[in-house]
Amino acid sequence: MAIHSATGRLEVKYPVIIERGERNFSAYAPDLPGCVATGETLEETQQNIRDAIELHIEGMREDGLPVPAASAVVFAEVA
Repeated sequence: MAIHSATGRLEVKYPVIIERGERNFSAYAPDLPGCVATGETLEETQQNIRDAIELHIEGMREDGLPVPAASAVVFAEVA
């Protein structure tokens, strides 16, 4: 999902999956294969995956690769 920030810069919100492990958290962005991060806390993991996404996209642009669009997120409600 693309939005404009307060600075007028185009920003994209990529879906991220965060999983809790026995000793830490791990995260990945399904739209960006290979883009992963870990952290000892949820907050650290969230910051690390943001940084990883920025670096991943920067690398794709430097390599002349197309940057994928962000997927829409839908939650399935179950009883």
